[in-house]
Amino acid sequence: MSKAVRIHKNGGPEVLSYEDVETAAPGAGQVLLRQTAIGLNYIDVYHRTGLYPLELPATIGTEAAGIVEQVGDGVTQLAEGDLVAYAPAIGAYAEYRTIAADRVVRVPEGIDAKQAAAMMLQGMTVEYLVRRTYRVSAGETVLLHAAAGGVGLIACQWLKHLGATVIGTVGSEEKAKLARAHGCAHTINYREEDIAARVREITDGKGVPVVYDSVGKDTYTASLDSLQPLGMFVSFGNASGPAPDVSPALLAQKGSLYFTRPTLMTYNARREDLEASAAALFEVVRAGAVKIKIGQTYRLAEAAQAHRDLEARKTTGSTVIMP
Repeated sequence: MSKAVRIHKNGGPEVLSYEDVETAAPGAGQVLLRQTAIGLNYIDVYHRTGLYPLELPATIGTEAAGIVEQVGDGVTQLAEGDLVAYAPAIGAYAEYRTIAADRVVRVPEGIDAKQAAAMMLQGMTVEYLVRRTYRVSAGETVLLHAAAGGVGLIACQWLKHLGATVIGTVGSEEKAKLARAHGCAHTINYREEDIAARVREITDGKGVPVVYDSVGKDTYTASLDSLQPLGMFVSFGNASGPAPDVSPALLAQKGSLYFTRPTLMTYNARREDLEASAAALFEVVRAGAVKIKIGQTYRLAEAAQAHRDLEARKTTGSTVIMP
């Protein structure tokens, strides 16, 4: 038996249940992991509340790092004792888990388990956003919402590494300082400033070619109004609630805009894409171009408090849950 955090019904943080579970031995093509660090992400909240429904009861969580304890038949690319990490794969809030071997990647030397758990989902999300959804070029200026969050801090650094100028939205001066320290050139406090007006001011009235929006409802209009003609609205999260339904007529009116709702699961569905995405992330981290800031750490039994703090926007950078 091992411990896990499960939900038996949807609701607030109080529905997270820390309980005993049985872990199956690995079957063909699977590995058994002793998990050493687990990443906390906003998608965990969506699964808990039912915004993204799961079959219940369910162990939530989508990323972690751990040691391979046992390999199943047919697994040749991994061995007992390997440090591996994964994202996304539902079931991460657990001390042990069995998982398909082709969904994990070996963690290279120079990156520890806490770093790996803190960066896989967020880091590979940034990878596909800035290299595949909209391939950012040197000299471009982009708008990034929630710039002091886990994805935000990684994105600020990676975008700066690519030669881009980042305009980031934040909710406090403390978060503005944190974002600027990680490569954000301009910060906008959304509690005090008009986002679109400031973007136009910073860009001499031109707007930006792309907006990366993980906030959703609260920033939807500002994101549209910040884009230049033919710009791309990349909606990849709903921290403030789901964004309104997209109106094709409104996209035309605002300047023949593009709108996309990408997911990491789709972008990295193929094994080769997962490996390439992880390799690109490991490369920028090992080179020092992107540093992973772990802002706070919780025990697995404290998962409910971690969710409360995340939803209250009290967290900065990445959050790690320790089994």
